Parts: sequence; structure tokens; C-alpha cells
Amino acid sequence: MENVKVLVVDDEKNILESVKMVLNYEKYNVQVARDGVEAVDLFKKFLPDIVLLDVKMPGLDGLKVLQTFKSLNPVAEVIMISGHSGIEEAVEASRLGAFDFLEKPISRDKLVLTVRNAAEKISLLKENYNLRNLTARKYELVGNSPVMKALQETIRRVARSDSTVLISGDSGTGKELIARLVHQQSARSQNRFVQVNCAAIPDELIESELFGHEKGSFTGAYEKKIGKFESAHRGSIFLDEIGDLSLKAQAKVLRVLEEGEVQPVGSPEIKKVNVRVIAATNKDLEEEIRKGNFREDLYFRLHVVPIHSPSLRERREDIPLLIDHFVAYFSEENNYRRKTFSAEAMQLLRDCQWKGNVRELRNLVERLLIMCRNDPVTGRDLPEYIGRRGEEGEPLLLGLTNWKEFKAQSEKAFLEQKLKEFDYNVAKTAREIGLPRSNLYQKIESLGIMAGHQQAADEESPLP
Repeated sequence: MENVKVLVVDDEKNILESVKMVLNYEKYNVQVARDGVEAVDLFKKFLPDIVLLDVKMPGLDGLKVLQTFKSLNPVAEVIMISGHSGIEEAVEASRLGAFDFLEKPISRDKLVLTVRNAAEKISLLKENYNLRNLTARKYELVGNSPVMKALQETIRRVARSDSTVLISGDSGTGKELIARLVHQQSARSQNRFVQVNCAAIPDELIESELFGHEKGSFTGAYEKKIGKFESAHRGSIFLDEIGDLSLKAQAKVLRVLEEGEVQPVGSPEIKKVNVRVIAATNKDLEEEIRKGNFREDLYFRLHVVPIHSPSLRERREDIPLLIDHFVAYFSEENNYRRKTFSAEAMQLLRDCQWKGNVRELRNLVERLLIMCRNDPVTGRDLPEYIGRRGEEGEPLLLGLTNWKEFKAQSEKAFLEQKLKEFDYNVAKTAREIGLPRSNLYQKIESLGIMAGHQQAADEESPLP
């Protein structure tokens, strides 16, 4: 209990001393005050978790001080103590937010038990706060690039309405995150957000999953099942990868959108539901319509408010922010040691094509936190594909604007490749590329090449 701070307020010196002695023995961090004015001043400075507060004191009485404490910090638990208080005062103290009531003379066991209960409640509140904070961080939209600022503004505007939303974008760009933010910022935020991955559910089960079924309606239907649409009543449903829905299921989804009605499999009953539909896809639905794989009427019904989820390649300036965000999140969630990234590593990560988008970057950061022993993480710690060639085969070196940086990076890329070809034998490499071995050693040291590799024994004779 060393981290739990307790403030004891009483105008009787012997009470202060005895209570402080007991709580110090229990490893609480204790401060004392002799009147209400001193207590309020100390409360602001000490920031206690728990207060033991006398009801009857000269000047400010305990109930007024209790009100002040609760206005300053509603989470702090206040235990009232008194030797001659009535039921009315106890009721009023409870109404004002007191945690408990102790009578004088204070029993040591009762004191310890009451303070321990208050400390456990404080601990649970802090734990819940940390979990909520961690969850909020998990679903935080990170980025200050122009496209992300525009996306954030779009989400704010869309969330105010109740219109259907269609989110498009490559895999790994955060379409689910956008859907959650639309829900969280909407009037439906206090109700359920139900997620369905349409691509992960077999065609023969998708209707049952979305609309429910009656017991015995098909083989394996051993009991009645409530569908996702009905579960999301008054909330939002997120239909991820909606382009993978069968045409039959598409027809039923269209009915929900147009009529607000669902019909469970095997049931004659039609149920009314009030659900906001947020859909997402990485497919070109217009092309799917031309192929006959997607209903045009459903497309137009979904396409009321389109949102584009930008690829990571469209917002490279956000990569350092995303890396810092993922490092903080994984370090807190899994108790990993925090690491930093060198300027070289950060530049290589910014230049990467990121076909897997934010999801790929997120997974890489987590892997580096687990596997990389270096701090800071350098370019040599990154996978081989980072910093190689662009999507169209153009060397990323050509994107550099500074001659000195281009010269250093190109030399490093050339020498690393040649050393790899000759199994990191320095003498052999030097001979093959026509560079004095001493010069190659200097380049290796100055450019930071070959870290983590065992240099092959230098058995070759020196070049003349």
C-alpha cells in the first residue's frame, strides 16, 4: 500500500497521531491536518487517494470540507469519523459521496479494514481507467498529414448523421478503425458496435450469422440464434469485406437497409431493427457489379456516404508518429522495454512501399520490440526488404535530394551487396571490386556495414 496516499483530518492531536501510526505500519503514505482550512490546502498539494475526515471541527466543519474535496477530486474516497454524530449527518455524508463512516473511539481493526476497502476500490478504478486508456489508444487514429486531417474531419461530419457509410481502401489501412470512430462519435455510441467479417464466414452460414435462425431450421441448428443485425439494434453494425457477400445475402441486407426488417432463417416472423450500417471493402465494387458479383441497387444504397481509407504510401510523413504510437502501445500492453529508432532506420521505414499498409508497419514494430536487442533500432536491424526497391522497380535512392546522402547510401548499398555475394570475406570482396582492403575496412566502419555478421577469416593475402 506504499503508493496509496492517505490524508487524516482531525482537530484532536491524539487521534491524528494514533491513526497515522496505524496506517504507517500498514505501509500507507500518510499526511495529517488539524482543521478544514489546512486540510483543503494540503489536499491540493498532497493529492491523496483516501481521506479520513472528522465531522465536527472548528471553522469549516467536515461536511463542508467533504463537498470541497469532492469538487476538487470526485475519485478520492472520503471516510468520515465522529464521536457524536447522528443519523442525519451520516445520511448527508453518504449523499455527498462519503465512502464510509467510523465512530470514535476508532477500532484499529475497523480502521485498517475500512481503509483497505477504500484502497482496493481506488486500485480497481485506476486499473479500469488504464484499461480504457489502453483501449482508446488501440483505436486511435494517428496522423497529422493532410489526408489524415481531411479523414478526421470527414469522420466528425459523418458521425453526426445516421446515414449508411461505405469505407473503401487497401487491406491494412484501418477501415475497421474508421468504422469504430464513426460509431463512437455518433448518437449511437452508448449502444453496441457489432462487427462481421463477411469474408470469414462460409456462404451457407452467412445468412444465419447476419439474420439469425430458428431451432431445427437446418442441419446443425440445435438452438435458436439471434442474428448480428438484431444484436446491433439501436447501435451500429460493421460489415467488413462486404464485397464477399453472396448475392442471396446481399438481397437480405438490402431489405434491412430499405425496410429495417430482418427474417431469421426458418422463421415466418419478420422483425424490425434500428441499425446503422457501416460497410467496408478493398474491392472495386463497380467492377464487381460489371462482373455480376455485386448488386447495383445495394451498392447505391451503401454508397450514401463514401469514405476513402488512405494507404500508408499516401501519408509517409505519419510513419514516425505511427512508430512512436505502436512502441508506446505494445510496451504498455505487454511490458516490453521501450526502444527508439535511429534516423537511418526511420528514413528507411519512410521510404518503404508498405504493401501491407499500417497493419504491416504495426506488426513489424511489435516484432522489433520482441526480437531486436539493439536500442536504438538501426537500419541493420530491419528486414532485408526494407529500403530495397520501389514498387515499380525504381531504386529508392533516386528519391533522395541531398548529394552527400545519396553518395553514402549508394556506396553502402553497393558494398553490402558485394560483401554478401562473397560471404563477407573482406579481402576477396576488396579484390573483386578493385578497392584496397584497408579502404574497404574504413568504408565498413564509417558506413556501419556488417553489424551482426561474423566476418569470414581474412585468409587472402593483401593486395599489392
